[in-house]
Amino acid sequence: MNPDPNEPGSPGSEAAEPKAARASVPVWLFVLFFLLLYWGMIYFDQRSAWADPQVYIPYHSAAELALYQPASAGGNALGKQFYDNVCALCHNPDGTGKPNQAPPFVGSDMVLGSPGRMIRIPLAGLSGPVQVKGQEWNLSMPAMGAAMTDEQLAAVLTYIRQSWGNKASEITPDQVKAIRTEVGNRTQPWTAAELDNLQ
Repeated sequence: MNPDPNEPGSPGSEAAEPKAARASVPVWLFVLFFLLLYWGMIYFDQRSAWADPQVYIPYHSAAELALYQPASAGGNALGKQFYDNVCALCHNPDGTGKPNQAPPFVGSDMVLGSPGRMIRIPLAGLSGPVQVKGQEWNLSMPAMGAAMTDEQLAAVLTYIRQSWGNKASEITPDQVKAIRTEVGNRTQPWTAAELDNLQ
């Protein structure tokens, strides 16, 4: 018996080509997707810094902003910032000074000595020869700290006194305020002899 060529599956028949059929996506999968998306947005919103006051509240001064900065190894962040911006050009970022320009802060008696003497120098400046670590420096330093606030000057002087191996006491804004009041409107730079007579 010969196979019928028109019968499906017979060797002579033309097999029907497979066709792609559309399959519907279950509704519960859409619901699950949107629930996960909604939960993810809430999770991210609660744990992100989008509304963190430390990021978005307005700060009124650099001193206020510095309260939220991590402390640096050699002192406070505000002190380091002002040192890098104001003092490091002449005294070097590492406090070693520059030949024929500015003496070192590292191990200096001026830095490690009386806070009152150190505060006076940036308030009115320093002129004439000074001895630092056995070397004479004949230079003139302007009143770099006169425009700083008490907090800023205290921070930078504390940074200098507690960095690069220096281990001197902190200088407080109250100490700076007291010396500023005592010095008054002095514009004449200090001499080493004058500072030696002060405590």
